[in-house]
Amino acid sequence: MPAAQQLKPQEDTHLQVLRLLEANPQLNQRELSEALGVSLGKVNYCLKALLDKGLIKMQSFRKSQNKLAYAYLLTPFGISEKSAITARFLKRKMAEYEHLQAEISALQLEVSGEPASEKP
Repeated sequence: MPAAQQLKPQEDTHLQVLRLLEANPQLNQRELSEALGVSLGKVNYCLKALLDKGLIKMQSFRKSQNKLAYAYLLTPFGISEKSAITARFLKRKMAEYEHLQAEISALQLEVSGEPASEKP
């Protein structure tokens, strides 16, 4: 399997995290984990990778008197990289959609013996 294909799920997760953090930088790791449906460890690993790549930065602030909390902010590089990842994601999903449309048409033809009409 080519390396590019192996990275798709990781890149998809990075895109989801970037989108969530752009909308709400004060989400904590547990909230990100729940929103993404992945483990807390995976979120931690992903955030570390995004920090290491310079896509996000961490800013501390006081959530309460006793606890320190963080905001994860997209850097200018992170914003441009999010756009690039989004474009690749969209291109890949459009190709998958076109492939599924062709497969559905072929299956409908196989079942009915004639092509199915397109529904709006």
